[in-house]
Formats: sequence, structure tokens, C-alpha cells
Amino acid sequence: MRKGIVVSAAAFAVTAAAVTPAVAAPRPANGPDGVTVEIAAVNGTGCPPGTAAVALSDDKEAFTVTYSDYMAQAGGSSRPIDHRKQCLLSLNLHVPQGYTYAVSSADYRGYAHLADDAGAVVGASYYFQGNPQTGRVLHNLKGTFDENWQFTDRAPADQLIWKPCGEDRNLNIITELRASDGNPNSSKVSFIAMDSTDSSIRSTYHFVWKHCY
Repeated sequence: MRKGIVVSAAAFAVTAAAVTPAVAAPRPANGPDGVTVEIAAVNGTGCPPGTAAVALSDDKEAFTVTYSDYMAQAGGSSRPIDHRKQCLLSLNLHVPQGYTYAVSSADYRGYAHLADDAGAVVGASYYFQGNPQTGRVLHNLKGTFDENWQFTDRAPADQLIWKPCGEDRNLNIITELRASDGNPNSSKVSFIAMDSTDSSIRSTYHFVWKHCY
């Protein structure tokens, strides 16, 4: 049995055309008052209706997404469609006039049980509605594994993608889980999950803020 792992990656790589140049203006220490977030649309095998929830932190510096039915598995009596699950969340973040934000980092957490010949993949990306999608980041787990997992993706400061000032753009988040079994005849079930029955396992997205001028 392994200990839980934490991996940090320089993520959210984008093309130069996709990056909105930063404005030379002071950033607020905390998020402004009046920020709200809600799920505008949800779609995918990893997040059936009613199984995803979003909550904003008190300091407006982050929001969390909690799933209750997000798991991919392989081996045993698993069906082919069980091997890969994905979820697209479209979030409506209301931002007070005069401010904009970017996602600076994201923490993905879950649990995995993998036989010695099994593996799993966690994929993630995000983009603002109408903008090019960020580079998709993939994280790998290998068996034998039976523990919580966590991956942290950080955006370099010069590659932060800012919501266009004064425009209503939903933030779209795409995640994916994949499980594989090196022995197709194995009776052992291996799985990777990004869900929680007690809201203790969640994905957290961290903001940075700036003024619009």
C-alpha cells in the first residue's frame, strides 16, 4: 500500500494568442464583494444531473467542485463504458464591475484502488466561453495503489488567462478519469474516483484578481 501522493505541474499551457496580456494595475488582496458562482450547465458520464456541486470560498479566493458519482473502473465485471468517465461543467461566475479574474491553480483530489498491473489517468483543462481551450494536462497513477491521490496544476504568471473585462463569459471546466487493466482476464476490479459521499474530497480552483481599466 502506498501513501497518498501530491504532484505539482506547470499546467494550463496555452498558445500566445490565447493569453490576454496582463494590465499593469494593482491586484486586490482578496476577491471583491458581490462575487457569486453557480453551475450553468453540466454534461458527461462522470457527472450525471444532481451529482456535482460548486461552492465559493468566504474570501472569494477559490471555489470548490464536489462530485458524488465520478468513478472509472476496469477489470472484473466492468463494462467497456466504465473505463472512461468525463465531465464538462459550465460555471457562471458573477464578477462585480471593474474586476476580472484568472484561475491560477487547481487542486484535484480523489481515491484510487489499482491492482499491480493496472493504471489510471486524471485529465483536466479549462477555458472561458468563446476562447481557445487550454492545453490538457494528464496525470498518471500506476498499481499497486490503494490510497487518496492529489494533483496540483499551476499556471505560470505570464500564461494566466483572464476573463475579458466587461464580458459575460462562462468558465468551462473539463475533467476526465480513465482506468486500465494490464491483464484483460483479471478478476480484480481497479478504479479511480473523484467523488465523495461526505464532501471531503473536492476539486479546488484558485483565483487571482485584478482591476479593469
